[in-house]
Amino acid sequence: MAYQVIIPAAGQGKRMGAGYNKLLLKLGGIPILIHTLKVFENDRECKGIILSISPTDEVPFRKLISDYQIKKVTSIVYGGKERQDSVYNGLKVAEPEGIILVHDAARPFIRTELIHRSVRAAEEHGAAIVAVPVKDTIKKVEDHVVSETIERSGLWAVQTPQAFRVSLLRRAFQKAVQDRFTGTDDASLVERLNWPVAIVEGDYDNIKLTTSEDMYFAEAILKKKQANSR
Repeated sequence: MAYQVIIPAAGQGKRMGAGYNKLLLKLGGIPILIHTLKVFENDRECKGIILSISPTDEVPFRKLISDYQIKKVTSIVYGGKERQDSVYNGLKVAEPEGIILVHDAARPFIRTELIHRSVRAAEEHGAAIVAVPVKDTIKKVEDHVVSETIERSGLWAVQTPQAFRVSLLRRAFQKAVQDRFTGTDDASLVERLNWPVAIVEGDYDNIKLTTSEDMYFAEAILKKKQANSR
């Protein structure tokens, strides 16, 4: 069940309003990036982390990796203009066989058990994504007027990790490059091959830290995790 993981971390995180890469913000005294990396560092099934970064963040990121003794970062590559470019640059240096995950650097609360379920699903189906059922009522709005209320029973909010056979993901990215297609996530590229993508039910705590308000929720989740581990 061994796997590799690509962690795109090249985004500027402007919506966080920190004035620098949000992954350097501290959560419980530890940078967000390190929280995320430690999950994979401590998973014996993870055989390598590929980190895709902005050149401007290379010095602080390498220092954090050294300071916190993260040993499983096998490659650091530069990201591109879009997140998709950053993932593709990581994919180019990945081992050619097996299962590869793509996980948002700003999702520090991913559980190892959920990672393993994703890997197993990818081994069986070729592609799998973590997602949770939508809880809120969803309405389609045009010019501030409701045009439709969407039936939510079949709607899922997609998270990461997303897991794939390496060969399949490479084929999907190559076709996207050929077609000059930019998808909303990595699975959307695989879907264009008419390949079925399995759903692994996720965890509502597996939030992506995007805005400053998310940090309040993150602190609460961290406290809950610490209390449960005692």
